[in-house]
Order: sequence, then structure tokens, then C-alpha cells
Amino acid sequence: MAVTMPREAVAYEASAPAGSGSRAWRRFALNPAALAGSLILLVVVGAALAAPWVAPHDPAKQTLLRRFTPPVWQAGGNAAYPLGTDQVGRDVLSRVIHGARISLLVGVSAVIVSLVVGVTAGLVSGFLGGKVDTVIGTVVDVTLSFPQILLALAFVAALGPSLITIIVVLGLTGWERYTRVVRAEVMALREKEFIEAARAIGVGRLRIIFRHVLPNTVSSIVVMSTLQVAQAILAEAALSFLGVGSGRAYPTWGQMISLGRDFVTVAWWLPTLPGLAILLTVLAINLVGDRLRDALDPRAT
Repeated sequence: MAVTMPREAVAYEASAPAGSGSRAWRRFALNPAALAGSLILLVVVGAALAAPWVAPHDPAKQTLLRRFTPPVWQAGGNAAYPLGTDQVGRDVLSRVIHGARISLLVGVSAVIVSLVVGVTAGLVSGFLGGKVDTVIGTVVDVTLSFPQILLALAFVAALGPSLITIIVVLGLTGWERYTRVVRAEVMALREKEFIEAARAIGVGRLRIIFRHVLPNTVSSIVVMSTLQVAQAILAEAALSFLGVGSGRAYPTWGQMISLGRDFVTVAWWLPTLPGLAILLTVLAINLVGDRLRDALDPRAT
């Protein structure tokens, strides 16, 4: 009987209350800002996934006879090029759609890299404590003392611009935020009764971490990951604008802004439209992330 009770305590404490997940999603679904952000994200993600089929033209095809064609709602516009063409006659709409693929790919992939590194470091640091916590905390403090964009520029300059390089660089310059948040939550959880009960019945460290500690940090990790995707998209756009992004092989929103800035007085749509695409995408992600945080907050009613 003395062994059975701690096992029940562990199972009870480690599992979420019945219906709590459904209540959280109900709060999220009933929030107008969350719905608006989700709708925008669905459109962007859908267009990115179906880019080869929904884009009206090849994003790299040049037609000098059509250069600087204005958007369709302006005088001189052409319905075949709804958002106009750039300085070498490439279709802006097609390039914006294909650019969404790169931005979302970089944003999600970089966050996955940060997630794996940061959450692992946070779990180890918070659960073990002692010298391990001191070493990991020092590395986090040193990393946070450098601006992310400068670290990214240094790595890209050393390794050369490419899609893989951008993903790895942004992933390895954003992990420390996960480490700090997860470490703080683990340090609070490791003294809870259900963790002590698990230790008392001889459960190993790895099992405690992955079975009982990690599931209780998932809500914070999900919210942070959502918001980090937006930051990674902005960082990729900034690097592409500076000319050290994923290279010339792929159309990206930051690259389009950089190429169009010299023609803003004669073709305002070249830097403006990809800029609006970045704005709407990042805004939608932030709306979803903020409302998701509110919905998963255990103090919310």
C-alpha cells in the first residue's frame, strides 16, 4: 500500500485536469484576434505550400517588355500581373508567394533547432543544478550579451550564404531563451510532491524528466515557439535585406525589399508589397502566440 499511493500521486499530478485542454482551446477559438491571426496564417501557409500551383508565373522568369508594370488597380496595370512586375519584368505576386515558402521554412526550421538545443539545456540545467547549472547559465549569459543579428552576420560571413546556413545560424542564436524559461519552470517543478514521490519509488532521472517534468512545461514551450517563429522570419528578412541571406537562388521577402528600394520613387510596389507580406505574417503569428498564451494560462477562467 505504501508503494501504491506514491504511484497514484505521480500519475495524478503529472496529468492535466480533465477538460482543461478543451477549455483552453475554447477560449482560443472564441477570441476574435486569435481567429483573425489564424485565418491570415492559413492563407499564408496554404499559399506557400501550393506555391507552384497558385503562383501565376515563374518567379524567376524575366520579361523586360513588362518591366515596372504597375499593380492592376493603377493606370497601366495588367490583369496578368495583379501586383505588377519588378525592374526586370518578374511577377511580384509570384515572387511574394514563393518568398512565403522560404520565410516559413526558415522560421519553423530555425525554431526547431533552437527548441531542441534550448529545451535540452534547460531541462538538464534546472533538474541537475549545481555546477552544471552554473556552466549552462554562464554560456546563456554570454550568448545573450551579443546581438543576435551580429552573431548571425558573423556566422554567415564565415560559412557563406545558403538556406541551410541561415536555418542553423538562426537556430543556434535563439536557443538561450528556451533554456532560461524551461530552467525556471523545472526548478519550480523539481521540488513538487509528485517529483519527490517519483524519486521515493526509485524512478530514474531520465524518466522523471521526460515523463513528469517535460509535459508540465509544454504550454510555455508552445507559446514561446510560436512567437520565436515571427522573430526568425524578421531575422531572415533582415539578413536577406543586407545581402547575406539564403542567396540568389530563392526569392525572399527581404531580398525583394533590398532590390526594390532603389526604385521606390518610380515603382513603390517593389519594396512595399513584400514589406506588407512580412508585416501581416508576423502580426498574425504574434496574435496567435499572444492569444495562445492567454488561453493556456492556468489562472485564466
